[in-house]
Amino acid sequence: MCFALAILLVLFTPNSAAFGKTENNVKSAVFLSPKIELGPGSVANKNYYDIDFPRGHVALKSFNAEVVDEAGNPVPLHETYLHHWVIMRYRQPKRVTTNTGYDGHRMLQKSDIAMVRNSGICQKDALGQYFGLGSETRGTATYIPDPFGIEIGNPEEIPDGFEEKWMVNIHAIDTRGAEDRKGCTECWCNLYNVTKNEYGKPLKPGYKGGLYCCYDHTQCKLREGFAGPKRNIYLRYTVKWVDWDNFVVPVKIYILDVTDTLQISDSSKGLNQNHDCKVEYEVESCSTDHMDGNECVHVRRTSLPMQSGGYVIYGSAHQHSGGIGSTLYGQDGSVICSSIPTYGNGTEAGNEADYIVGMSTCYPKPGSVKIGNGETVTLESIYSSNKRGHSGVMGLFYLLVAEQLPQQQFRHSTRSSYFLDMNNIFI
Repeated sequence: MCFALAILLVLFTPNSAAFGKTENNVKSAVFLSPKIELGPGSVANKNYYDIDFPRGHVALKSFNAEVVDEAGNPVPLHETYLHHWVIMRYRQPKRVTTNTGYDGHRMLQKSDIAMVRNSGICQKDALGQYFGLGSETRGTATYIPDPFGIEIGNPEEIPDGFEEKWMVNIHAIDTRGAEDRKGCTECWCNLYNVTKNEYGKPLKPGYKGGLYCCYDHTQCKLREGFAGPKRNIYLRYTVKWVDWDNFVVPVKIYILDVTDTLQISDSSKGLNQNHDCKVEYEVESCSTDHMDGNECVHVRRTSLPMQSGGYVIYGSAHQHSGGIGSTLYGQDGSVICSSIPTYGNGTEAGNEADYIVGMSTCYPKPGSVKIGNGETVTLESIYSSNKRGHSGVMGLFYLLVAEQLPQQQFRHSTRSSYFLDMNNIFI
């Protein structure tokens, strides 16, 4: 089902002689989500199913997105804050039709679809996306270097009578005329006049702000007397891919959450690892107990075992405003990847002052950084609490891991904390 204009471009990239034959025919398509109507202070948190997406047995190379208006102009974060977008994969019986107009947090019935999650490591109802970013989306690289890719559409993995489809969740907050723009983007419950979640259940005591207070159709407090027009926005997303062949090396997607608490239980089938990723957390305002020199910082850590390891191909963190950076450490204390935010200093889209407009990424030389099977890694997320606390912040870490290297193996080195620029990986 198509609901958007798709512009198909065929790009050519040079072969990577270090790996023998590699992808040299990268395809690219640009799509638009369905229209989202927003007025000043309003919130949209929409799920759209059966979106335009590459079909067939292919390897995904990148996914980039941004919010645009009806004329196709990028919308700055200080007008419409992109809290997040996530892309999910699912399979559906061919006899079932899907309306792309589903919105809010309304999901299709479990009997209608089978979600195809990433490789972990959170529990089944959390962080199963293949791609997902927030305010940093315009300035964060997502490209997967040759000869690696995310395999999708393998007909041998799709059950008979089913077809593979994709959905997107878009969470956007219109902050035009907001009394407290930052408070709106952090979903402070008092600014939304919310005491119950979207399902009508009372909020937990002490819950100051986060996803439970800025759900679909909620309204953030505006300055007295402010009036502004409604307008339509879209998520414009660009997907790059190559046709699958035996020379593409598949990577697995792992998303780690600094709020994850692991409980290990014993059963007849052995030890069970029960993860509890809460996705968001609270950063308390500064106190002398958190002073780091002249700075007030909030540090949160969690240590988690990786049941399956492999070679790290890509890494990047996701943080909200106030974030200082995030680091993933190996069991021996060495740095697997550090990801640092870039803050804007202007007004134009992509450089909005005081917003995170990009996160640095890690592209280790293939073979140089390996996570062992069962290795316990430690995730650290650091926020500033210099002037105020922060509600609903996140400390996620995206990893792409290859279980094997191409046939022309690199000589394995010890883990290194230095990373090459993506453009120089194969020089």
